Amino acid sequence: MKMLFHYNWQVREEWYRWCEGVSEEELLKKRTGGVGSILETLFHIIDTEWSWLRVLEGKDDFQEKFGKYSSLEKVRELDAKFHEEVEAFVNNWEDSMEDRELVSIGKDGTKYVDEWGEVMRHVIAHEIHHIGQLSIWSRELGREPVSADLLGRGLSKAE
Repeated sequence: MKMLFHYNWQVREEWYRWCEGVSEEELLKKRTGGVGSILETLFHIIDTEWSWLRVLEGKDDFQEKFGKYSSLEKVRELDAKFHEEVEAFVNNWEDSMEDRELVSIGKDGTKYVDEWGEVMRHVIAHEIHHIGQLSIWSRELGREPVSADLLGRGLSKAE
C-alpha cells in the first residue's frame, strides 16, 4: 500500500511539471467530468488525501475552498504543506492499523463503519481515478499525458 502512495506522489509531481507548460487560462478552464478544471482537480486530490488521513487520526478536516488556491503555485504550496503530515502517517502505517474502525454519520443520519485499510485504499484509488481524467484532458489539449506506468519507477523500495 505504501508503494501506491509513493506512486501517486511521483505521478502528481510529474503532473505539476506538466502544468508548467500550460497557460493558466487552460489550467482553470472548466472541463467535462471531474470536479471542474485541471487545477481544481489537483487541489481536490490533495485536499481529499489529507482530509481522509486527518479523519483517521481524529483531527479536524480541511475546510478551505479552491478559490484561495487557484494557481499552480498555490496548489503546489498547499500540497507541500500537507505532504509532510500525510507522508509521516503513510510511512508509519502498520498492519495492526488495517482493521481499525472509522465510524461516521452521513448527511442523512446513516451510520457508516469502514476499516482504516479500506479508507487508505479508497484514497489511493481516488487519486488514480482523477489522474485518468487529467490524462484525457491533456489529450484534448494536444499534449502527451504523464505516464501512468507503475513499472520502472523504482518504487519497490518504498514498501
